[in-house]
This record gives sequence, structure tokens and C-alpha cells, in this order.
Amino acid sequence: MEIEEFRIKAHAMVDWMADYMSNVDQYPVRAQTTPGQIAAKLPEGPPASRESVDAIMADFERDILPGVTHWQHPRFFAYFPANSSPPSVLAEMLTATIGAQCMLWQTSPAATEMETRITDWLRQMIGLPRGFHGVIQDSASSAILCAILTARELATDWRSNEVGLTNTAPVVIYTSDQTHSATEKGAKVAGLGRSNVRIISSDSENFAMKPDALEEAILDDKTAGKLPACVVANLGSTGVGAMDDLEAIGKIAQRHGLFSHVDAAWAGSALILEEHRHLLKGIERFDSFVFNPHKWLMTNFDCTAHFVRDPEALVKTLSINPTYLLSREGEGVIDYRDWSVPLGRRFRALKLWFVIRSYGVDGLKAIIRNHIELAKWLEEQIACERDFELMAPRQLSLINFRYVPKDAEDLDGLNSRLLNAVNDDGLTYLTQNVIGGVYAIRFQIGQTMTQQEHVDAAWQRIRSISKKIR
Repeated sequence: MEIEEFRIKAHAMVDWMADYMSNVDQYPVRAQTTPGQIAAKLPEGPPASRESVDAIMADFERDILPGVTHWQHPRFFAYFPANSSPPSVLAEMLTATIGAQCMLWQTSPAATEMETRITDWLRQMIGLPRGFHGVIQDSASSAILCAILTARELATDWRSNEVGLTNTAPVVIYTSDQTHSATEKGAKVAGLGRSNVRIISSDSENFAMKPDALEEAILDDKTAGKLPACVVANLGSTGVGAMDDLEAIGKIAQRHGLFSHVDAAWAGSALILEEHRHLLKGIERFDSFVFNPHKWLMTNFDCTAHFVRDPEALVKTLSINPTYLLSREGEGVIDYRDWSVPLGRRFRALKLWFVIRSYGVDGLKAIIRNHIELAKWLEEQIACERDFELMAPRQLSLINFRYVPKDAEDLDGLNSRLLNAVNDDGLTYLTQNVIGGVYAIRFQIGQTMTQQEHVDAAWQRIRSISKKIR
């Protein structure tokens, strides 16, 4: 493709993108296709000769778009959002055009120096104390893996990177029964083994990790000759938004010499609101912290803010120094390839720079505060509805509920049918949860453009469909 053709097609593409953003609410939220339906429309082999962009776009709209679940739909209430916004999209266009590989300062000085500055902006925005140093990872899962790897090295006095884990006592990780599966996966990837992940029980009221149970497990493992290495605390777990007591857990970790990490992947963005800053009480006792601007800070996936107190420990854990990666600047600059598992790195800080400057911190606060107010409204509607009940305390903009009509049998099956009917309807998209062994429906508000009308429409449709399936 010649540059002038690119110019013409790019202008047309931007028009399509703007139309999509304006009209995304006209699509069914979840793809309404069946397994294999999209693949059947794709040729089994690649084309031998050139095809026009117009033909490719026509096929995209006809064959591919029906199989897209629209995460930027204002009635997307499933999982947690993978947010976007117009300024973030503009920055992604620049990032793709420049095509920089930002593994070293030398390979893109602007990317490195902007990442250092923008992560400190984020640190200030969410109220982390001085002494935390930021890096942008691809996901919270990668940040958790980095925490576990660092903890493993500290616990084994840096031996495991050199000789492996064969000559050490079992290295143990602690986390709650509400924690995302990324912690268990990280332990497996780090070579620790699933059997060395201790799942600590949570309380029945707020689903927070029980500090006493944590300390008991650590003492039991020490007695058994094992190496307690790391505790992963939650600040807004995936299922119910559980908020662990950071002060109590941090004290225990310090007392026993454990590396401590806070997973605030979703809820961390809400810390830009002063009224929720109390959730950070005790953070000064922790070694690392992560949250995802790509979940709730209007920034395209992927963009995870990972903060560490001791960058040297992280770098010592992950760094490699083959001749072809050495540079003359040496220790005078940061090479972020040593701060993450992948060597290759995208220019992710650019989209944060665009988003924060375009909205301003006050504008971002207004959006998140509105989402929380919408969740409060929905919570009140559910509480007042005779045939519905809340299944857990609302946390920020996350709600769990179920349908409980009088004299109904098999409530789990009934709620499963309700969820499937709601999602098949196409107006909105929700996901399931299990709380205390009971099936629940999970409703999370956080898409950039969501307003009262979208939450109200979804709730009314849920009520309407519930009566039909009954």
C-alpha cells in the first residue's frame, strides 16, 4: 500500500471508528453467534494475490463484526470493563504508527522517560506514598508473577535463579479464597507448585482474608520446614470486590519476613477519589501494588500500573545482560526490559498521557464517581424488589444478586436460566458468580460511556425476563 492510499483509507477508517463509537449501543452487547460460525466464513488458506482495503472492510463488517462482543457498549456489565476512550484510541493510533519497541532507554528514550513520569503521576493520583516506583506491565497477572518471582528469590537468597528449586525447602505463597486465579497460575509458572499456594479463608460478612488464619498458616509451614515467601492481598477481588485489611496483613508479613503484594487490579482506579483513600490504610507495609488503568481509568487494554518499593530486587530477579542488549548509558538510565518478564515493550505510557491530560484528574474522578452512584441506585432497586436479593455487600460499582421468587425450587438453576436468557436477549451482558456455594448474578458498572439510562434499561429488562422464565 502506497502512503497516499494509506492516507485516504485511514481517513475513511477514522470515520468508521467515530461512527462505531457513536452507535455501539445499537449492537447486541454479547456476540450472538454460535461456535464455529465465524471460522466457517474465513477461507482455509491465505490469498495469493492482493485484495483491496474496501473488500477487506466489507468482509469485516459482514463476517467478523457479528462475532464481536462489544466491550465498549454502555450496557456492558460483565466481568470488569476493558475500558477505552477517544483520547486513548488516538494515542494507540500514534503508538501503532511509530511502532517503537521500548525495551531499552536507548531504543526509545521518550517512552522510558515518559513511563517513569506518568507512573509517578498515577502514584500521586491514587495516594500511594513516596518510595513506590512504577512500571507499566501488560496485565495484573504479570505484576503478580513478578511479585512471586521476586519473593521466591528473596526467600531462597537468590539461589533459585541460579540452581533452580531442587535443593531448597518448598517455597509457599499465601492468599485468600477470594483471590483471582492469576496468583495460583503465577505460582505454577514460577515453579512453586499449586500445592504450595495456601488459600486462607475469608470472613462471611465482607469476604476479607482472616489475618489470624494467615498467621496460623505461616507458623504451621515454618514448623514443617517450609519457606513462607509471599502474601497476596486483595483490594477489590474479582467475584465480590473483597477488601482485605492491609494494615493487619502487612504487619503479619513484616513480622515473618514475607514479601507482600496488593492486587487492586480493578478497585485501584477508585483510589483517585479521596473518599475511598481509606482503603489504602497500611499500604506502607507492603512491597508492591498493582492496578489496571485499562479496567477503570478510560485507557485501552493493555495498561497495568505496577509499583514496587525495591526496584533493585525486581531487576536482580529479572535482568539478563547479553552483549547485544548492553548500552553505553549503563546504570545512568532505566531499561524497563529488566522490570518485566517480556523483553519487548510497547509505548503504553503515551495513551495514559493522552487520557490524563484530555480528561484531567477531576474529569476522571467525575466518571468513576458517577459509576459508583449508579451502582448505589441499582443496589437500592434490588433491595426494594420482593423477588430479588443482594448476595454480598456492594463494593464500589460491583453488585451480586439473585432472583428468589416465592416458592421457587432449584434457585441455582433458575438464576442460571435467567442469566442465559438475559445475555441471549442482547440488550445487556452480565456474568455469573458463586457465593458461599450459591449461584449469583454479577453486575459491574464501569464502561466509560455508561449513564443512568443504560443501567435502568438493563435492570428493567432483567425484571421483565425473570417474569417470563418463571
